[in-house]
Amino acid sequence: MSENIRTTPLRLRPSEHRTILFAGDLITAVVSVFAAVFTWRQYNLSVRLAELLADGIPLGQAQRLVEQINIEVPFWFYLLPILWMLLLVELYEPHVAGSGRKTTRGIAIAAFVGLAAYSLVFIVRQDPTNLPRVGVGAFLFFASLLTLGWRVLFIRIYKTTGQRRRILLIGAGKAGQTLAELYQTEGTRSFNIIGFIDDDRQKVRKTFHGLPVMGSSDQLLQLIDAYRISDLVVAINGEIRGATFQTILDAQERGVDVTRMPILYEEMTSRVPVHHLESDWIIRSFVDELRVSGFYELFKRIIDILGGIAGLLILSVSFPFLGLAVLIDSGFPVFYSQTRLGRGGLVFKIYKFRSMNQDAELDGGSRTTLENDPRVTRVGNFLRKTRLDELPQFWNVLRGEMSLVGPRAEIPELVTEYQKQIPFYRARLLVKPGLTGWAQINYGYVASVTETAVKLEYDLYYIKHRTLSMDFQIILRTIGTVIRRTGR
Repeated sequence: MSENIRTTPLRLRPSEHRTILFAGDLITAVVSVFAAVFTWRQYNLSVRLAELLADGIPLGQAQRLVEQINIEVPFWFYLLPILWMLLLVELYEPHVAGSGRKTTRGIAIAAFVGLAAYSLVFIVRQDPTNLPRVGVGAFLFFASLLTLGWRVLFIRIYKTTGQRRRILLIGAGKAGQTLAELYQTEGTRSFNIIGFIDDDRQKVRKTFHGLPVMGSSDQLLQLIDAYRISDLVVAINGEIRGATFQTILDAQERGVDVTRMPILYEEMTSRVPVHHLESDWIIRSFVDELRVSGFYELFKRIIDILGGIAGLLILSVSFPFLGLAVLIDSGFPVFYSQTRLGRGGLVFKIYKFRSMNQDAELDGGSRTTLENDPRVTRVGNFLRKTRLDELPQFWNVLRGEMSLVGPRAEIPELVTEYQKQIPFYRARLLVKPGLTGWAQINYGYVASVTETAVKLEYDLYYIKHRTLSMDFQIILRTIGTVIRRTGR
């Protein structure tokens, strides 16, 4: 038996790659803090030395006086690595981590956002003692440089040590072809898909989306050796033949990783493939496999309460200006209310700054908003792009009807209609709806059932993978949306 076991290089899983990247980023961020403190101190010493020399003090005496100077580093300065790690959250996706261009762009954006945030705080506080420009600037410089160097090294090691996975798809049907199409269109290159195997003789030697059907399951082991396959992805929705199943087990015993189509689909798109799931997927994903910890629910609620209070404070300050703008632009009412469905089908009412004409829904009831919707007013367009129209919903967050992060709160009539046409649509109601969410930051307006299904795939991905770090990532990206005025 040992003679048949294929020796393969050690390959790490995507989750293990992310752990290594996180550890490396954290180390470089901590080193950057101490490098920034050193640079800050040297700068202060050189400035003070120049002042003493300008006052006519001899060089030797001036140097002795300067050596006695110490800088007081505020406590928050040592927390900069945590903030830096939050700014890098988007760089842990496999298709980003393996790309030098995307990594460089992500680090540059993180440094720019960090500089912009510091500049805003500095302008408001006007306290150069506790907000050291040289120290923060040095940290961003060192953090950007060291993180980029570490990431480039990681990418080089990843590509030269056989870590790039070589995948063979089992099944050239609808599920397999969906993966092949995504591979060609999404630009995912953190792995290589070599081709398909399929027991349908009519498909052998054919090509689907640029990938060939290389043979049947009888040839699987030979193809694994010939093409140095590291992973098999089972893309068969129906029943698997006993012989095929046994061959897959033989390949697994020889060191090949075996996974299912939905898992790779999630990795490639950060969505759940609703049209390629089995009927018991809800039970397996949200009952058998996923039990969110009580600590997550507790901390999420605490964050919601704090966020709700902060949001209502912002609302109280901005209301006179936003309310007056709505009033001048299109008259009364300033607010707009609507019934929505929450967790477990809970019916509640939300309030928003009115962004549409007063008679927007007199022609047939509620319907989804389209891109460049003619019902949206001029001020409403601004409010939507900055998401300021949703400020009143912080009251719903504080009341516990909504969360800061979650699927969009939908209209009951639309939920009833969509669940008839889209598999698993009502699964969105497993969690509280959110002011922002994974679907909202990754997808635009929906104008059809097909697009609504794609948005559902993002929502189910969030529900399945939600963590506090993911919530923070979504909140940070939403803040960027508000700043860039690219809201939907």
